[in-house]
Amino acid sequence: MASLVRAREELDLSLAGIARAARIVDPVFLNTPQFVDEALSIALGRRVLVKVETANPLRSFKGRGADYLMSGFEPGQRVVCASSGNFGQALAYCSRRRGVSVDVFTPADVNPLKRARMESFGARVTSVGRDSAECQASAARHAEATPGCVFVQDGQNPAIAEGAGTIGGELLRSGPLDTVVLPVGDGALIAGVACWIKHHSPTTRIVGVCSAGAPCMALSWRAGRPVSTERSETIAEGIEVRVPVPVSVARLVALVDDMVLVDDSELLDAMRLSVRTLGLLLEPSGAAGLAAIQAHQLPGEQLATVLTGSNLREEHLAGLTGDAGLRPPLCTRSEVGRGIDANRR
Repeated sequence: MASLVRAREELDLSLAGIARAARIVDPVFLNTPQFVDEALSIALGRRVLVKVETANPLRSFKGRGADYLMSGFEPGQRVVCASSGNFGQALAYCSRRRGVSVDVFTPADVNPLKRARMESFGARVTSVGRDSAECQASAARHAEATPGCVFVQDGQNPAIAEGAGTIGGELLRSGPLDTVVLPVGDGALIAGVACWIKHHSPTTRIVGVCSAGAPCMALSWRAGRPVSTERSETIAEGIEVRVPVPVSVARLVALVDDMVLVDDSELLDAMRLSVRTLGLLLEPSGAAGLAAIQAHQLPGEQLATVLTGSNLREEHLAGLTGDAGLRPPLCTRSEVGRGIDANRR
C-alpha cells in the first residue's frame, strides 16, 4: 500500500492542475448533466449514475482537456496530432479563439462525420494509416519536419488528463460512489478522474474499460508496463489503441483498481440500452462504461459512468434502428482478451 501511495505522489498529474482547469476551461464543457435514471438502473440491476458528456459543441468529453492544454499556447503556434476524430475536433475547436492552427492525422477509414466536423472547425486533416499507431507515427514525423510545429499526443501531456479530471470533481457532487467505470483509450480520462477521486474518496474503486479488439491498455495495466499489440480491430474507434503511451500506463498502474474488456456485440447492446432507457445516442466508445456494467459483475451498490461521445457512424445509427443489413461486423473476442476477463481481480 505504501508503494502505491508513493507511486501516486510521484505522478505528473496534480490536484492543483485539475482545480485550475475547472476555473479556466470554457464553461460550455463543464458541469454536464449527471443523474440516476430508474429505467437504466432496473435494466442494469443496480443504481447507476450517468454523466452526459455529449451535449456540447464537440459531442464528447475531449473539450475539457483540449481547452486546458490550449490555454498554454501562444497565438500563431502550430500543433499537430493524431486522432480518430474526437480529440482532433477538440483541438481544432479550442484553438480557434487562440489563433493556433491544427493539423490532424487520422486513419484512412476515418468516420466521415468526424472528419467533416474537424474541418468545419478549421483543422487541416490528413488521412493515413490503418490505425492509431500509424497515425501517431505520421503526425510525429510531420511535426519534426515542420519548423515551429508542436506534436500533441493525447494521453501524453498532463494538462489533457488534468482537464478531463474536472469530471471527477463533478461526479462526487452527487454523493458517495462505490465504483466509477470509465472507457479507456489513451488513458487521459481515467487518469485525470482517478487522480481527483482517489484523493477525495479513497474507497471508490476506479474501473477501466477497453475493447476486446484493442486490449493493449488492459494488458499494460496488468503487466505494469507498456504492452503493444500487433493488431487492433474494433468498432469503438474512440478507444482503439495498439501502442500505449508509457507515461499513461504508469498513471493507470498507480490509480486504477481494475480493467475489463467488452466486445463489439456488448458495445452495440449498450448503445441500444442507452437509446431505450435514456433516449441518448452514443457512439460505441461512448457506451463502453454501460457495456461493462451490463457484462461484468462489478462491485458496489452505487456505480457511476461517463457517456463520453455521440459522434456515430451512419452504419452504427442504422444498426440501432434495426436495419440488420447495415449493422457493422462484430469483433470476436481475442484469446488474450478472454485471458484478462478470466483473471479479473
